[in-house]
Amino acid sequence: MTDFPGAPTGPRDGRRLRVLAAMSGGVDSAVAAARAAEAGHDVTGVHLALSANPQSFRTGARGCCTIEDSRDARRAADVIGIPFYVWDLAERFREDVVEDFIAEYQAGRTPNPCLRCNEKIKFAALLDKALALGFDAVCTGHYATIVTREDGSRELHRASDMAKDQSYVLGVLDERQLAHAMFPLGDTLTTKDEIRAEAERRGLAVAKKPDSHDICFIADGDTQGFLAKHLGTAEGDIVDEDGRTLGTHEGAYGFTIGQRKGLRIGHPAPDGKPRYVLDISPVNNTVTVGPVEALDVAALTAIKPRWCGAPPAGPGTYTAQLRAHGGETEVTAELIGGTELRVTFTEPVRGVAPGQAIVLYDDTRVVGSATIATTERATAVAHEAARPGRASPVSPPRGGSGLPSLRAGRRGVRWGRW
Repeated sequence: MTDFPGAPTGPRDGRRLRVLAAMSGGVDSAVAAARAAEAGHDVTGVHLALSANPQSFRTGARGCCTIEDSRDARRAADVIGIPFYVWDLAERFREDVVEDFIAEYQAGRTPNPCLRCNEKIKFAALLDKALALGFDAVCTGHYATIVTREDGSRELHRASDMAKDQSYVLGVLDERQLAHAMFPLGDTLTTKDEIRAEAERRGLAVAKKPDSHDICFIADGDTQGFLAKHLGTAEGDIVDEDGRTLGTHEGAYGFTIGQRKGLRIGHPAPDGKPRYVLDISPVNNTVTVGPVEALDVAALTAIKPRWCGAPPAGPGTYTAQLRAHGGETEVTAELIGGTELRVTFTEPVRGVAPGQAIVLYDDTRVVGSATIATTERATAVAHEAARPGRASPVSPPRGGSGLPSLRAGRRGVRWGRW
């Protein structure tokens, strides 16, 4: 059985694995499926039909939900020499991803539909169906790495190439899902051009296909127009931090925390500096704007935590990522009552929005993720801390994460074994 980086190196229970390869019609998932088959596994390709009307989704080979994507995936499976099927998950996708996206914006939050799709579709609906049919694992083209420790437990880690790392959108996977996940591209120290070159060598026609962009279920990329179609217009006020009305809008859902452009206020701030969206209130349909410094966040509370293994025991120090393509920042975090995650930033961060996911890391290991519920501005925290006789509400807790660290060269682990 031929090996590939970051994947199983031998059969489980004396036999090769039955692998279901999710094939979006793009180059990454095609190469991942090809590597799994080349490694000797019994691979079947499947394309997920996520729209009841595929023509309403993105065209021009820019998404992952079109008829042409399905055809591209089928052609790739034919070249690889594996069986191929199309599974209709359109209703589940509409309920769990599209309607959730609309509801979150309506509530004044900023969701990540790709993360929700991984949680609810690719590693819930798809994996559950795969296991029911007797498959051992689901293979995708995500750039992330699975590490199996000596005790047999599995961990999710960043990809070897940070420029391509997608572990942020996989931070919702739990221990059971990781036990049946396979990411053949995760340990690939190559550029995207080299992945394309590999696809070309394998005879895969998707080698030069453009990557998908934006949100797959918004055909023209106009998120505000999409939301207006589903939520209608609702005129409200744009106000400053003192509550003074500066302008009006046609729907608070059309704004995001940290937004600078498109505010249409009509007159400059007294200091002449730009203003940014600081808060979105669906209750009174107002959007609050102010100076960029007011975007600094010192702490937050997150809900619905999901752990890639055992939950952390007590407060600990981690790094956190707040956006799919964002950098890392040092934090202290503690699980409160098993349902809330209290996070304090070592240095204030800017533009954090409720609804976003925060993903915690211990070195390269993904500890888990949670959905941001509330934030505390650095200016408010500093003002509170300055009051006589008051201790800072964001004093960092002491102690470690209670989880094993892999900072010392990842000793005692085996890469991607089953």
